[in-house]
Amino acid sequence: MRSKVRFLLVQSILGSSTKLDCLPVFAWLNSRTIVGMKTFNTAGTCRPNEHYMVDITERLEIIRKMVAKGDYFCINRGRQYGKTTTLEAVSNQLSDEYCIFQISFEGISDSTFADEEKLYSVFVWLLVQRFKWVSLKGLDEGVGNEIKSFYDAHKERCSEMELSDFISTICYRNTKPLVLLIDEVDLAGNFTSFLKFLGLLRGMYLKRNVVPAFQSVILAGVYDIKNLKLKIRTGEQHQYNSPWNIAVPFDVDMSLSAEGIAGMLAEYKADHNLMFDEAFVARMIRDYTSGYPFLVSRICQIIDAEQWTWDKDGVLKAVNKILTEGSTLFDDIAKKLDEFPELERTIRGILFNGYRYSFNYYDKATNLALMFNFVKQQDGTFAVASRMFEIWFYEYFISQDKNSADFIQGMTDKSQFIHDGILDIPLLMERFVVHMNQTYKMDHDNEFIENDARKVFLTYLRPVINGIGSYHIEEQTRDHDRMDVVIDYLGRQYVVELKIWRGNAYNERGEEQLCRYLEYFDLQQGYLLSFCFNKTKNSGLLPPVELKGRTLIEAIV
Repeated sequence: MRSKVRFLLVQSILGSSTKLDCLPVFAWLNSRTIVGMKTFNTAGTCRPNEHYMVDITERLEIIRKMVAKGDYFCINRGRQYGKTTTLEAVSNQLSDEYCIFQISFEGISDSTFADEEKLYSVFVWLLVQRFKWVSLKGLDEGVGNEIKSFYDAHKERCSEMELSDFISTICYRNTKPLVLLIDEVDLAGNFTSFLKFLGLLRGMYLKRNVVPAFQSVILAGVYDIKNLKLKIRTGEQHQYNSPWNIAVPFDVDMSLSAEGIAGMLAEYKADHNLMFDEAFVARMIRDYTSGYPFLVSRICQIIDAEQWTWDKDGVLKAVNKILTEGSTLFDDIAKKLDEFPELERTIRGILFNGYRYSFNYYDKATNLALMFNFVKQQDGTFAVASRMFEIWFYEYFISQDKNSADFIQGMTDKSQFIHDGILDIPLLMERFVVHMNQTYKMDHDNEFIENDARKVFLTYLRPVINGIGSYHIEEQTRDHDRMDVVIDYLGRQYVVELKIWRGNAYNERGEEQLCRYLEYFDLQQGYLLSFCFNKTKNSGLLPPVELKGRTLIEAIV
């Protein structure tokens, strides 16, 4: 729609007979803003004059200093994490100091990558295309002509020696230093020819005190350079040998802060003459997304499009909508889990068993989980990267158990638990206890149920709230013995502590912790579901307990 509006606007200015099918004109159109058309964007690069964006000035300043030092580095983050937007912002910010060649290997055929010398000629072609359609500040006219002439002479093939000499020549002759930005390096990472190209850049870097080279090279993609070989090699001993070991670490936090999100919402609020607490909404969005750029923008985009309220209810509805709609982000996550079974086992262990994995550079599963932004490092161990990722992972894993007795029983019992839009948690726990006693042998001889008891409850709960509510686990409480489940259902929240029975003293500490969570969520009633493996236990729903002005209801399985 926006492109059509621009088309009609420019035709009205230039005349209906004007042809607008050339790339320079559309580049001109895309660089202009139409008043009142600023939106939240989740498709492609975000631009400050078109889209509501979080200020990333601090991030850009760090990158500027790295380029000034002559660093070569890779921005590797998960899908839709703002990498391309960052590259474009870098290109715009540094164009006064450097001549920036920003290119991408997207759309290049596999046959090109299969031939090393053909790939080199395509690289030069990409440089030509960059300044052909984009006015490059800092590119001397003579150097531009030299690039064109070199490509004309090497359209079909270009040797490594010829390319190396060509790069040195243009870097030497151009007045301003040249900086190379390459996006979507993953698309090239399947081919050894690209790794040889990286090796060429590495060789030039090592000799740049003698032979001119790029001032800086920045690659962007999901895979870190050291892990590109995971895509093309099967031998473990080869998977972490980087073809580009000159790259310095890029440890910049690219997540969006609550303060940054609040600033973006303040601009939106002023533009639309609305009244809401942008700081509160921003904190809530941050709590659910951990600042994952696509998820932040998508929540805002949905609330704006649906004209929902900018408050807790609006955010929760947007979160649920995202988790039930299809998206390339979650499609890619499912693909990665299928591609790397050890990665799936790691995520399952964190979620259902409370395992606390420590980082090991050579552990493939945790390395991949961190690289794909599925997990984050926290207090020396790993936690799922965001609350929304966690909810999605639970949905994904439990959906694989839809034919299980637990899921089917939850579906059967569902109608009993909902009265006037309110979940009857005590009855739900009571019915779950009956199901467990009828289905499983609850003693220490059954290792499966001790390891997976909480997964069984979550599988039972899923069809009860399916399509309307969701749940997440408070990450501070997830361990092998206990976890707190927070259920969101039709604007209400319910906190249920799941724990393995370890005696009265441990149980009392759990009750104290639950009271603190109830206070945090401003709730008067909380629930405990204890899995006890003593053969002499008394199972069932216990009388309510009053503690610190809160009511606690417990059931023992």
